[in-house]
Amino acid sequence: MKRLLLASLVLLVANQASAALIARWTFETSPPADLNNSATIGGILADAGIGTASGVHASAATDWSTPVGNGSGNSLSSNEWAVGDYYQFAFNAAGLTNLQLNFDQTSSNTGPRDFKVQTTLDGTLFTDLVNYVVLANAAPNPFWTSATSSPIFSFAISLPNNIVGIRLVDRSAVSAEGGAVAAGGTSRVDNVSINTVPEPSTFVFFSFAVVGFGGAALRRTQSRRRLTAAS
Repeated sequence: MKRLLLASLVLLVANQASAALIARWTFETSPPADLNNSATIGGILADAGIGTASGVHASAATDWSTPVGNGSGNSLSSNEWAVGDYYQFAFNAAGLTNLQLNFDQTSSNTGPRDFKVQTTLDGTLFTDLVNYVVLANAAPNPFWTSATSSPIFSFAISLPNNIVGIRLVDRSAVSAEGGAVAAGGTSRVDNVSINTVPEPSTFVFFSFAVVGFGGAALRRTQSRRRLTAAS
């Protein structure tokens, strides 16, 4: 009597390291107190992980506040923007690779439009990484609300290895609506996080069939999937 035996085996080789959070600022657990007429704000602790946020402006008339975020109750906002002003986020990623920065940012119509990310290996010397453009928190774009997160305001940027901080720096006097930045124009950030992203995964599929007592076939396929950070 002829026998038929079919069998298959799927094996996942788990080479994928989980994403690891280094620091995150949502300005919910550790919101800064509103601060008026100050060129700087500092000591804003990360809501998760370890790190501190700060801001530096040229104008001593700057007001720092915590208006509604992108899908949350708070963000960090400031006015009196000039070229070279920045938000800074300090953390420790020394010895770490595959780093990614995620954040949300928007400006008022008369707030700054053009920014760049800078990175540092020592907390003192900062190097330009990439330029980006901020959308206005105004029609026809959606408005930031505490209930809904709008992905059009979100950025995901690959970072160099071993860095200990980043800055979001105003790089022009052009406003979000295309005019000139006004003293009362604001820009706000929210949901800032530094992570290590997953390593490649390896999936191995084995299948075999045995017909009767003698026939056999073995097939092996292998594929890799690599996550690439947006830039």
